[in-house]
Amino acid sequence: MKIFRKTMLTLMGMSLAIGPLSAQWTGPKQKPTERKEIKYGPITPKHRTDANMESFRNYGLGQFIHWGLYAIPGNEWEGVSARKGAAASEWIRTWSGPDAPKNWKETYDNLYKQFNPKSFDAKAWAKQAKNMGAKYMIFTTKHHDGFALWPTQYSDYNISASPYKKDIVKEVVDAYTAEGIDVYLYFSILEWNNPDYLSKEPKSEEEKAKYNRFLQYTKNQLLELLTNYPQIKGFWFDGTWDASWKKAYEFTYNLEKELREKHPGLIIGSRFRNDEFESRHFDSNGDILGDYEQGWERKLPQSYEWLDGNDWDAVMTIPPNGWGYMKDWTGLYTKTTDDLLDMLMHSVSMNGNFVLNFGPDGQGNMHPGEDKLAKELGDWMKVNSEAVYGTRHAELPVTKLGYYTTKNNTLYLTVFNRPVNNIARIAVPKKSNSVPVSAEILGNKTTLKVVHSDIGLDLDKNTYYDVVLPKGFKSTRAFVIKMQLGEPKKNADKLMDAKM
Repeated sequence: MKIFRKTMLTLMGMSLAIGPLSAQWTGPKQKPTERKEIKYGPITPKHRTDANMESFRNYGLGQFIHWGLYAIPGNEWEGVSARKGAAASEWIRTWSGPDAPKNWKETYDNLYKQFNPKSFDAKAWAKQAKNMGAKYMIFTTKHHDGFALWPTQYSDYNISASPYKKDIVKEVVDAYTAEGIDVYLYFSILEWNNPDYLSKEPKSEEEKAKYNRFLQYTKNQLLELLTNYPQIKGFWFDGTWDASWKKAYEFTYNLEKELREKHPGLIIGSRFRNDEFESRHFDSNGDILGDYEQGWERKLPQSYEWLDGNDWDAVMTIPPNGWGYMKDWTGLYTKTTDDLLDMLMHSVSMNGNFVLNFGPDGQGNMHPGEDKLAKELGDWMKVNSEAVYGTRHAELPVTKLGYYTTKNNTLYLTVFNRPVNNIARIAVPKKSNSVPVSAEILGNKTTLKVVHSDIGLDLDKNTYYDVVLPKGFKSTRAFVIKMQLGEPKKNADKLMDAKM
């Protein structure tokens, strides 16, 4: 699968009124011209219709939480920042260079002896997520450092060896489930300090024996998680890019089947495994490997057509690439509430979910900046969530005003760029039998005037409906125009076209 990166951003209907967006754009996937015979391709159909997948499509907004030993240093150590020495805060164990502390990896691997988050309150986290409007969450059971936040029986490097001792994964799963928020578990395949892990393809008999032990260990932990926490809805996998894992395609294919058999309805993203030709996310025929496209990490699709009908979500950080806790946000562009709302509606308008990441500190407290954003997003969602939950892509021309979503006979326009003349012009294909007939602003029950405006542009396939906004209406954030759809009252008179 080839990915084409655009060097220039053609935003095509995106809002330009807010601050700079941090999303990166990735081009459409190139489809193979000929189909291969593939033995280890997709296990589930491209578009599952069961209740769990329908719930996934209706979420709209989710929360990601990256938490582990890396929360203790917070991307620095003894006053020295690791920003130039580690790719991201949860990667701080890889810190190298002249600023890296002496014997840093050994120091990091012993941080579990300090992990005792006395402020951690899973119920408070879940309550905050609910107030923000999140319908699902993804939680890190273990990251690349291999430290498990549950008392796994397959490794001593887990929460029971820390001063905290209690099962954090259970606390999180129980608290979020009690709030009606579906839980997905993040699980890293890659483990930096596991003596049986290999990044390269195992070649010798000794290497094969080691890696086979690792594969069995991984399988045991995943089955253990399904046994311990049967309420979960799915897995979010990471660390699956190394040659060793890619060469284990027969094992991973059978493991996915076993996980699904143990937990009917389980949802697995596209980055779990690859086919026998080492094609990840999508097999060598371009068919998705998993239940939804997991490749939109800190980026968004520019066009609905790029998605090829796949379910998907976008996971997004607040600071650039800031997943785990960062003590110091200074000097970094941190996304604003307006940025995040734009990305949320961009995602939902293309049948995707938007998942915002939080990185609590070593005591279990959210960053104050995260608390502020969660509150502001929640305030907006309390008024406008009708345009988010359970809505779908609207087959309408893109608009410079914002984003369309639709549900049954209702069309929503989330306005980021308010027109200076207070007329929100809706382009509708002339052949459509469903057009705006009435309108209001969510949170404001005033009925808005809807006027059919057939502009009469030559060869224009669209006609137009103008929604007139009250001159006295004020909003400091994006707002939603809710329109009821009905049959057009009459066809426009056709005038004689000039001969050219």
